Amino acid sequence: MTHMIEVKGLKKQFDDFTAVKSIKFNINPGEVVGFLGHNGAGKTTTIKMITGLLQPDEGHALVTGLDIQREPLKAKAQFAYVPDTPNLYGKLKAIEYLRFMGQLYHVSADEADARIQELLDLFELTDKAGTYLDGFSHGMQQKVAIIGALLHKPKIILLDEPTVGLDPRSARLVKDLLVQHAKEGNAVFFSSHILEIVENMCDRVIIINHGEIIADAPVSELRHMKGDQSLEDVFLELTGGQEVDDMVKELGK
Repeated sequence: MTHMIEVKGLKKQFDDFTAVKSIKFNINPGEVVGFLGHNGAGKTTTIKMITGLLQPDEGHALVTGLDIQREPLKAKAQFAYVPDTPNLYGKLKAIEYLRFMGQLYHVSADEADARIQELLDLFELTDKAGTYLDGFSHGMQQKVAIIGALLHKPKIILLDEPTVGLDPRSARLVKDLLVQHAKEGNAVFFSSHILEIVENMCDRVIIINHGEIIADAPVSELRHMKGDQSLEDVFLELTGGQEVDDMVKELGK
């Protein structure tokens, strides 16, 4: 297996709008890759096609060599996905939900309980384990979703805005856990609007704009190509956001 994720000509259209336009890229073992783009650029649509939540109109997404459409159960066993807004089972207690996740991924009861306890302690949720999820804040639900994702030690973790709603300590903890996960030979692929996080965490950045991949390179290489600008400035220049910045400056004159 050469790549953890292979995206081969994925295309998705909604009525007359083409959200993703025949894109291609690979994610390798040991990489943390940031996926950048403005709202509506095609990030979430792409991630949903990779995870099998959306069927592409054209192309294929392979996870550890498995086609997500042709072998969905085998492929989905290889990764974990955390959306930007967790949709957890509110009538379950946190511990019940996490044990259910362990069973879903065939983790033994003893191993699951040990792993759950370790992660609950890390995220300071041990005293909330017996609380129903519908009483949790968005940030607390996000923590539980991330614990559930880490539980079976997947080869790939995909996340959509992973630190939204998290307090600074938890956000730092998530970043450290994801970097460590990649160092163990796995892969992390996530979208974010917080460019500081992307710049500090990622080995590589993929930028999508109007459904097309317009950049795919290490952060340092992108910055060097653009005269050692910040990642924010590079992103704005590539996606046309610099025009807005210039308009704001004009208004201030």
